[in-house]
Parts: sequence; structure tokens; C-alpha cells
Amino acid sequence: MTRPTARVLTLLELLQSGGIRTAAELADRLEIDERTVRRYVDHLIDLDVPVESVRGRYGGYRLAPGHRMPPLMLGDDEALAVLLGLIAGRRAGPPTATGTANETATAKIRRVLPKRLTRRLDAVLDSLAFTTAPDETAAPESAVLLSIADAVRHRRPVSIRYTAGDGRRSARTVHPYGLVVHSGRWYVTGVEPETGEDRTFRLDRVAEVRTLPGSFERPSGLDPAQRVLSGFAEAPYRHEVTLRIQGTVEQIRARLPASVAIVEEPDGETERWLRVRLRVERLDWLPPVLASLDRPFVIERPDELRDLVVALADRLVNSARRRPPDA
Repeated sequence: MTRPTARVLTLLELLQSGGIRTAAELADRLEIDERTVRRYVDHLIDLDVPVESVRGRYGGYRLAPGHRMPPLMLGDDEALAVLLGLIAGRRAGPPTATGTANETATAKIRRVLPKRLTRRLDAVLDSLAFTTAPDETAAPESAVLLSIADAVRHRRPVSIRYTAGDGRRSARTVHPYGLVVHSGRWYVTGVEPETGEDRTFRLDRVAEVRTLPGSFERPSGLDPAQRVLSGFAEAPYRHEVTLRIQGTVEQIRARLPASVAIVEEPDGETERWLRVRLRVERLDWLPPVLASLDRPFVIERPDELRDLVVALADRLVNSARRRPPDA
């Protein structure tokens, strides 16, 4: 690489750090004169890098949005941070793009890493262990994610083609209120204007998004994440459970999160008897959870849960009284 080319790339790196850079500042950093700075800027413009000239007392040069991404200049720590984020994100984090996009982005950055950085990265990966299996949840299509995010931001209604969990397909009109990532999946929550009903849709089941004319008002004080979690807790399952638990909301939430149970929260955080409601497909996992709460509780319904708690208590008592077998 010739020295002028290296300086042009260094100029690009300086501009990518953000803000307006004066010609004098750039000349000082590159150890050249201001006339040469202007020539290097012209080289970047010839390469379709969108460099803007800002006039005025505090003017200079800055990068502007362009029709495509310019060459991206990353420092050593930045390149490692991006690669580790891609690798760890694919293993344990929420999917933000298709697996192919993740792989190609990782490969492109690894291909241009200097050998010293490749050795550092390999040292990290060789010593890194994950406590969970790779995340294989379906990722939403990038076009779907970006279109809905834009509609949320500008409060535009959208039309979507959706495939439900049972395979049924439908066309829906939605006023999208927010995007939520829960347990490795992306959701959009909003309301269907035709029925006025609250809805939550998995983005990986959305096949197409079309922005519609008009706008809508988002309810004040709306919490999209809480809306999604409450929807999970209120989903129609086989058993409806109602409990009274003595304690604070925080103590109850430690074992029964918002995605599982609805806690009727009173004013203040003092211990009191709180009503807790759940809808579950099976009851057998609840007795150990209630025992782990270590708080007084009363089962209002169903009676079947009361029987399961008694059976667990009997097993625990019998185990506590059992003596170890003779050697």
C-alpha cells in the first residue's frame, strides 16, 4: 500500500469517528497540508464515500448518509468487539438477522484481520465456553424487522401476512406499538384497528410487511415489554390458578416472573397478602416453585394443586426422616 493511499484510509477512519473535522485538524493528524487534505477528500468522493463540506467558522468535513456503506475502518479493539459480539450473539443472544448474514459478516471481518489480531481472537475463542446450546430460534427477516421498526417510530399502520402457530395464514392490519425481544424471539405488540383488540405477533412468522397511509396515536404510558409478558401470562391454558402469597412483589417475582404470573400490585412495597394469577398447561411444576418461595401462601384454586402440594410435602417429610442405608 502506498503512503498516500494509507493516509486516505486514515482520513476515512478519522471521519468515521463522528462529528465535523476541520481541515487544520485533519492536516495535523495526517501530517500533511490543508491542500492535500482537500485532495484526499476528493479521492474519497470519487470512491462514492459521502463526504460533506461544512462551511462557516466551525466548518470542515464530515460523513453524510450515502446510498451504500463506505469502507468501514475499525481499530483493533473495535474489530475484536464486533467479532466477539457476532459470535456470542449467535450462540446466546437474540437473533438480529438471518444466520447467513451473521456468518458472512463474521467471515468478512476475519478475512481482513491482521495476524496479531487473529491470534488474539483465536485465543479468546479457544478458552471460551458457553453454558447454553447455540440459539437455533428462527430470526426475523431483515426487511420485516426494519419495516416494522420504522412503522413503530413514525406511528404508521401496517399490513402483514402472518402464519400462526397452528399453520393458519391470514392478512392483518396492525397499529404497531413496540418491538420486544423475549427468550431469543422478536415480537411486535399493538392493536388491530378493525376489532380494537390487543395483539402480539412473532416476527419470524411475518412473511410480508406493507406500510399503509395514515397514522395512529400510541396510548400514553404504554410499556410494550410488559404488554408482551402479560400476554404470555394470560394465554389460554388448561388450568387457571389463583393464589394468595404473603410478601413483596419483588419476592414473588423472583420465582414467578411477569411472563408466567400476574401479580395484583398494591401501592407501596411492604409485605402483604397479594393475589397471584397464572394460566398453565400443567400443575406439577408449581409445588416446588411455591416451596422455593419460602413465603406463606394460600391456594384459592384449583383443588388439584392443593393435592399436589400436600403430596410434595409428604415426600419431603419422608425423605427428611429416612436414614441412610447401612454400609
